[in-house]
Amino acid sequence: MAILKAKRTGTKVTTGKVRLSYAHLFEPHAIEGNEPKYSVSVIISKTDTDTLKAIKEAVNEAKEQGKGKWGGKVPPNLKTPLRDGDAERPDDEAYANCYFLNASSKNKPGIVDANVQPILDATEVYSGCYARLTLNFYPFSASGNKGIAAGLGNVQKLEDGEPLGGFTRAEDDFEALEADEEDFLG
Repeated sequence: MAILKAKRTGTKVTTGKVRLSYAHLFEPHAIEGNEPKYSVSVIISKTDTDTLKAIKEAVNEAKEQGKGKWGGKVPPNLKTPLRDGDAERPDDEAYANCYFLNASSKNKPGIVDANVQPILDATEVYSGCYARLTLNFYPFSASGNKGIAAGLGNVQKLEDGEPLGGFTRAEDDFEALEADEEDFLG
């Protein structure tokens, strides 16, 4: 597979290869009584400097756009979406040597495979698989909190990965039966 470089246009970023966690991409999910949204935690390797640079530049552009909401200046305690997995999730191996961010949307993302064909089976895109995403970074000011949030755009599944959260796929739990084994069961 070709090396996937991140791209940025303004506050929109197309990531390189990232890993998905807490993936709620086919059905909206409500967190702590809030409005249900499509969401995902995006795990980005610290070695993916292209994606990290694109995200940081998009966040900086969103900060500039947010000055209008924040009284003409960037607040000193501004919440930003990119977080250090080593610092915030030290006991979770999936987040080791990675940054992560949470992205969500009220709208269902388009989900395609590596050949840009729609994926309709929700079991194909799961926490632990690898994908590229489009993210849009935007300023917010709500309930006394000010920051930059990541809006979830579309998802392109790139490859399978070790499922996270104890989930296993049926294909991984069983092996195909040989003809003589089927006779034994009959």
